[in-house]
Amino acid sequence: MKISEIFKQDGNRMSFEVFPPKTSDKYDSVQKAAESIAALSPAFMSVTYGAGGGTSKYTLDIAKDIEKSYAVPVLAHLTCVSSTKETVKERIADMKAAGIENVMALRGDIPAELENADRSGWAYHHAVELIRDIKESGNDFCIGAACYPEVHPESVNQKEDILHLKEKVDAGADFLTTQMFFDNNLFYNFLYKIREAGITCPIIPGIMPITNANQVARAIKLSGSFMPQRFKSLVDAFGDDPAAMSQAGIAYATDQIIDLYANGIRFVHVYSMNKPNVAKAILDNLSDIVKK
Repeated sequence: MKISEIFKQDGNRMSFEVFPPKTSDKYDSVQKAAESIAALSPAFMSVTYGAGGGTSKYTLDIAKDIEKSYAVPVLAHLTCVSSTKETVKERIADMKAAGIENVMALRGDIPAELENADRSGWAYHHAVELIRDIKESGNDFCIGAACYPEVHPESVNQKEDILHLKEKVDAGADFLTTQMFFDNNLFYNFLYKIREAGITCPIIPGIMPITNANQVARAIKLSGSFMPQRFKSLVDAFGDDPAAMSQAGIAYATDQIIDLYANGIRFVHVYSMNKPNVAKAILDNLSDIVKK
């Protein structure tokens, strides 16, 4: 099922994200985690894609397993950074052959070894170029793209960032999923601005449950996320106690999600980090609020 069709359904919905293993010896454990999350019957599941396509086979294998065994719609990620046009064409063909209907089109993080490389000859510099190629491939994919409530790290300012975001939507993105954020007011303010800019497609807020203190630094590095004092206090109080931090982090994410639903946002995406227990705990907290 296409995610664009899921948006037409009634009720509050939730999706989860899993990431494939970097090496084959970890595949079975990741597959088991993905299947445990799929068994929770989310609206859909997102399966990420390693930098440079290093885990592309695992992405498709996990995606196919989820759809076949659990009938859960899948959103398969596709990145284009440092890729050739021919490679991307092959990846698109592989997705089509695997029966994938939903693609998350991303530029992707630049691999560390290429950060200082000459990029002038690269086939892709931005996600919008990938979106155009997916649309022009002739395959009828539902296309998702990323957005940043707190501004993309490489953008000069939010105004420029929103202009580039509109380019992605105009190129063919059917919906947008946000980078993680920890203050809902930032999302509401962002939503107002992009609607004013003429971006009318569905926006799915992305929520990251922080269940251990070490995730905080990584979250800030990845997204530059603003950490509210309320959240900082939570980490200060419980960060040294793994069980307490996990419980507090799940409660904080649950509170964010409840607020989003209460304010008319019907779809929420959870960056569940291959943790079925976290996904289940959040759904249990919202058992009468979220429609499976």
